[in-house]
Formats: sequence, structure tokens, C-alpha cells
Amino acid sequence: MLKVNQLVMEDRKRALLAQIIKEYIKTACPVGSRCLEEKSRLGVSSATIRNEMAELEMEGYIAQPHTSAGRIPTEKGYGFFLSHLKEGKLASREFKELQEMLKKSFKDDLEIQLKQLAKKIAEFSNNAVVIGFSDNNLYYTGLSNLFSQPEFQNPELVYDISLVIDHLDQAMGEIFASIDCTRVLIGSKNPFSNHCSVVFAPWQFKNKSGIMGILGPMRMDYEKNLGLMNFIRNYA
Repeated sequence: MLKVNQLVMEDRKRALLAQIIKEYIKTACPVGSRCLEEKSRLGVSSATIRNEMAELEMEGYIAQPHTSAGRIPTEKGYGFFLSHLKEGKLASREFKELQEMLKKSFKDDLEIQLKQLAKKIAEFSNNAVVIGFSDNNLYYTGLSNLFSQPEFQNPELVYDISLVIDHLDQAMGEIFASIDCTRVLIGSKNPFSNHCSVVFAPWQFKNKSGIMGILGPMRMDYEKNLGLMNFIRNYA
């Protein structure tokens, strides 16, 4: 019986962590127990939620940025969330629009076509998008989306990301040959910046190949961005 109860508790903690991450992705604000009690539908009291949040914090999955604030996910928390995340989600409207862009652009130059596609993906993801045509030929768009995120209102972070952009070609060159499937690189594992995440996918189109990535804060919509990059892997 003890093992069954522990299993239920672990399932509930996983659900709680997922809810914290989804809420934080949506609001960019620390998530408190009262909010979780209202939205998580776990059927437990705010006191129980607080206790389990304390356990998640002790285990390193969430952190409390200020004494009086709620919790935010850590890099470890995002990693655990992603390890239990299935295929990404892409709205049917977005899927159809991307498909139409590919169909209408068949006569265009390949780079122009993929740049148009990247701009649309930057719009849908509200992040930046980078394309590698080769290990020394890249294109990026949507930087204004990146800098508009709350995380980058700090001038020091803006400076840090600006340096990253100046060296994008070097970072892309180092990883270009290693991206052979959809991959998510978070924080310290991200070759671009410890403050960001990137979702990569390879593309193969018109007998040419390369990689594309969505670059954003760790607080990005992973489900949508995985859906967008899986579209690139499967259709472009």
C-alpha cells in the first residue's frame, strides 16, 4: 500500500510541476499555491500543494525568486517536463498556412522560400528563428520577438544576447552536422546562450538540406515550438 501511495504522490507532483511550467510560460510570473489550487484540478488543498511545491523546490525542479513570490521552473524542471512531453502541438490553422506557403513558393529560390517560412514560424512562435543552409551560411529573423520577452528587459541580458547574435555563425558551425532529429537544448546545454533554449530540426528540401531552430527564453512554449519544428522536419 505504501508503494501505491508513493506512486500516486509522484504522479501528482509531476502534474503539479507541469502545471507550474505551463502557467509560468503563459504569464511569466512566479506561480503560487492558490493559483495552482484553482487551476490544477488535483483535488487537494493549497496546504498540500505548498508541501509538494516545497519538495519540488528541494529537489531542484522549481525555485523561489523572492521570499514572498511563488515558484518558477528551473533548467532541471524544464528538462524533466520535456522528458515526459510527447509530440508537439500545432494548431490546424498554422499547419495549413505553413503548407500553403510551401506550395505557393515552389518556383522561388530555395533560400528565399525558407526565409519566408522562417519569418512565419517566428510570428507563430513569438521567438527568433535561425536557419543553417550550411555550416557557414545562416539566416536569422524575429530578434524583436526575443528582445520583447520579459526575461530580456534586463540591460545586462540584452548585452549578453547581443554578443550571442554576433557569434551565431560560429555556434551554428559547431553544431550544424550534429542535428539529425528534432532536439531541444536548454540553458547550459544551449550552444547560443545559458539564458535561452533552442528547438532544432533538420530540413531536407529540393535536394538540399540544413537545420532550423527556434531560439527563445527557457520560458518558451515547448509544445508549440516542437510542433513547428516537427513540421519542418517532416515537410520541408
